[in-house]
Amino acid sequence: MRGKRPAWFAIIAGVLILWGLMGVFACIQQIRLGAEAMGPATDYDRALFASLPAWYNGVYALATGAGLAGAIALFLGRRVALPLFVIALVAVLVQFGYLFATSDIVAVKGVGTIYFPIFIVAVTVGEIWLANHAVRRGWLR
Repeated sequence: MRGKRPAWFAIIAGVLILWGLMGVFACIQQIRLGAEAMGPATDYDRALFASLPAWYNGVYALATGAGLAGAIALFLGRRVALPLFVIALVAVLVQFGYLFATSDIVAVKGVGTIYFPIFIVAVTVGEIWLANHAVRRGWLR
């Protein structure tokens, strides 16, 4: 079976492309709309977004762009998927690490604010695992 990818692999890679497209869309919306990207913003949301450093949106764009590119590469059977997913994970960790380490968002909005970022990290780790698995099986060239 070495080299021939199973159907489930293509399906998961396709789902990861959709996930990546949603991430890129959310990033573009945040860059365009700032705090209003997720709907009506509070004064706290506006102040928080205004306090983010200039590089923050760039790291967000890198995370989502590398994730989408990695998913496309995975779907196309390219080995470059693995380093792209690693780049995405590092960028996600920098992005959310900075946000949670330098703001009081959890104290203000509650512990629920960490659930989706944890899910994003878990998906990215899963992408890395899948790409590694595909490399070991000879599904990526």
